[in-house]
Amino acid sequence: MTATPNKTQPGPRESGESINGASQVAGALMMLSGPLSILVGASGIAEDNLFAASTRYVYRFDLTTWGVIHLVVGVALVVAGLAILTNKSWGRGAGVAAAGISLITQFMFVPYYPAWAIPVMALDLVILFALTRFQIGVDGGR
Repeated sequence: MTATPNKTQPGPRESGESINGASQVAGALMMLSGPLSILVGASGIAEDNLFAASTRYVYRFDLTTWGVIHLVVGVALVVAGLAILTNKSWGRGAGVAAAGISLITQFMFVPYYPAWAIPVMALDLVILFALTRFQIGVDGGR
């Protein structure tokens, strides 16, 4: 009995194809944004006096709750960033989800620390743009 070679063509993620520049930028920015969010989360959990608490805010949570939220979002950003940089097939989808959730949480966090939240929102938008932009292949998209 002889072994028959596998006739199926490998998918784009299995063929050793490298990731494009936009995905590399998005993965690197996620590897920047994630640890920074983790540090802000640790600061919130420790109830540092870095944050201002508004008394009339719809999304008012305890600083410990905001710390946990930032910690979880930061870990999700790091995991998704690593997946993108190691060319995992699920990395882009996870990256879009993590950056989108980060964008929403940063928007809700603006009254507590606007000097932090607004630049991170811009960073999340750049990540989302890099991960969701249309990619044209070498053959012109045919």
